[in-house]
Amino acid sequence: MTAPVTAPVTGSLHSFDVSTGVDGPGTRFVAFLAGCPLRCLYCHSPDTQYRRYGSSRTADELLTEIRRYERFLKIAHGGVTLSGGEPLQQPAFTREVLRGCKEMQLHTALDTSGFLGDHADDALLDATDLVLLDIKSGDPATYRTVTRTGRLAPTVRFAHRLADRGMPIWVRFVLVPGLTDDPANVDAVAAIAAAVPTVERVEVLPFHRLGAQKYAALGLPFPLAETPPPDPALLQRVHGQFRDHGLTVY
Repeated sequence: MTAPVTAPVTGSLHSFDVSTGVDGPGTRFVAFLAGCPLRCLYCHSPDTQYRRYGSSRTADELLTEIRRYERFLKIAHGGVTLSGGEPLQQPAFTREVLRGCKEMQLHTALDTSGFLGDHADDALLDATDLVLLDIKSGDPATYRTVTRTGRLAPTVRFAHRLADRGMPIWVRFVLVPGLTDDPANVDAVAAIAAAVPTVERVEVLPFHRLGAQKYAALGLPFPLAETPPPDPALLQRVHGQFRDHGLTVY
């Protein structure tokens, strides 16, 4: 009897890059998937918000590309990060790519807001070594303002699910003057992170306007075009708030 033919798992890939010092430990192959349910005011990659902005690829095609860098990534003590957009909007594709990377014995990281954490099944998480969890705000009302479409609770629920599995988490928080910098909001993010025992570090990411040209190219207004980056004093205060909760901050 002939075995049934399994259809290839297909996803929408925006782009990929190889970088050091961001998106996980070591030198990373970072695949940016297209499509995200959130519309964050500070998003610097509006060209990844919709799946139509990407190109259709099978998981095997992306893994073939990754294999070209396999030896280099191992020597550089790095691995592969799936980012976006939001990779959990394409859970089957994300799962198959991560699984293929683990078969290559590459370190894997998932960069996610956690808003779609319920989409990540156990097989996907089994193939993930590290989660980069973007906690956009700690106050639910501020979270809604920042994302325009999202809720905080799914991210918190996902964080605790990861902790129950013993999975390492790096929390990411984008610091935007006048939007996410309120001391109470920062303290709320810190409290959420401190309550998750597998959080290894918090990365405070200063807001920037480098994505403004992408908005212009898409004919979209950049909501924070007049917002400045945080100054050193604000960064110092926010770092201190996280440290006051016993967290390691970068």
